[in-house]
Amino acid sequence: MFDSLTDRFEGIITRLRSRGKLTEKDIDEVAREIRLALLEADVNVRVVKSFVTRLKERANGAEVAKSLSPAQQVVKIVHEELVVTLGGDARKLTVNPKPPTVILLAGLQGSGKTTAAAKLARWLERDGKRPLLVGADLQRPAAVEQLRVLGERIGVPVASIGTDPVEVARNGIEEAARLGRNVVIVDTAGRLQIDTDLMAELRAIADAVAPDDSLLVVDAMTGQEAVNVAEAFAETVDLTGIVLTKLDGDARGGAALSVKEVTGRPIMFAGVGEKLEDFEAFHPDRMASRILGMGDVLTLIEKAEEAFDADQAAAAAERLQTGAFTLQDFLDQMRQMRKMGPLQNLVAMLPGVPKELRDADVDESQLGRIEAIICSMTPEERADPAIIDGSRRIRIAQGSGTAPQDVNALLKQFKQVSQMMKQLSRVSKRGKRTLTGLPPGLDLGALGAGGGPPGSGGRRR
Repeated sequence: MFDSLTDRFEGIITRLRSRGKLTEKDIDEVAREIRLALLEADVNVRVVKSFVTRLKERANGAEVAKSLSPAQQVVKIVHEELVVTLGGDARKLTVNPKPPTVILLAGLQGSGKTTAAAKLARWLERDGKRPLLVGADLQRPAAVEQLRVLGERIGVPVASIGTDPVEVARNGIEEAARLGRNVVIVDTAGRLQIDTDLMAELRAIADAVAPDDSLLVVDAMTGQEAVNVAEAFAETVDLTGIVLTKLDGDARGGAALSVKEVTGRPIMFAGVGEKLEDFEAFHPDRMASRILGMGDVLTLIEKAEEAFDADQAAAAAERLQTGAFTLQDFLDQMRQMRKMGPLQNLVAMLPGVPKELRDADVDESQLGRIEAIICSMTPEERADPAIIDGSRRIRIAQGSGTAPQDVNALLKQFKQVSQMMKQLSRVSKRGKRTLTGLPPGLDLGALGAGGGPPGSGGRRR
């Protein structure tokens, strides 16, 4: 996401760092380039004008004049203004002191509303809540059935009792009380366009269930149209926040940068992939860092903590430090790492990653081939790859549907990474370096794009 905007900002920042002192002419030039970058990213014109005005006022003031490094200070201003534009502080869901907490989801048809409801339910359950999904979309054929299928996949019950959307929503509240569920997520009907019937139905449901939060689900891929939709809903429905879906597919990011300032409603969640786990709370400060190519370590660590089993990670790290890290350990770690989401997204969260690596095509199928190769080995071979001779390589290749050279490449890279991690572990033990960051197996540098099967290593937090 934000690929084009990130590239433009990085180019501007690179030029700024070569300046020892910024003149008024330099600031005007930077402001002009940033204006063009934002417009190319499909950011709302009003938002662009406001952003550039604030930037110039701060850059021309004493804030930069007193700075030891004016160029760095301008970068700081850009980051802070991006945070403001994206919404400032992250907003959390309202918690009703008298359960259940009711969350109403609205949006146009095709925005990913039903899937967003299931993703939100899964996210809440991971946070210790007990959600109930309510299928009040009786307009779209099979909408309730889709919600039931998604609910089964995440282990969350779905209720849709009644023949009228208002009745279904009201009965959902009663069903939550009966089942002991403390959060109700009401999935309402959408339309292909905004109309009076849609708004009337939505208001009737809201009046019936008195939601603690009313979230509008909009498709980030629609660009400025997403902002127009949000503005129209905000004028007729008491919205409290926005859920942006398909944010991973929008390389420009104009909707995300516009919707808060235009509507006054904060972005609260973002869908960043097709899987149900590809859903995260929206943090303006973290997103601003991603846009400027500074990475997002906090989100990366949170994903790692969710995906990795702490005991398994600790045991694997201990075996790695003693030289006993095996291919089976690596396979277990790789499987957990894949739960964190697409590798391309993870790479973008790492600070200081070169543009070439960030833009590289990461072949996710490589991981599937690695898993097939290791699964074709015997337990003895996984524990001691040194016993794998020529005939074993041929058998493993045939069993995994790969070539013997693929097996050789994996074994070679695994050996290299294992040796490297032993050396890092010894340095850590001598106290010259503390290995911090992510669980074992999360060596994204080794898992980038490339020809042969990637290897992996890890660092213990």
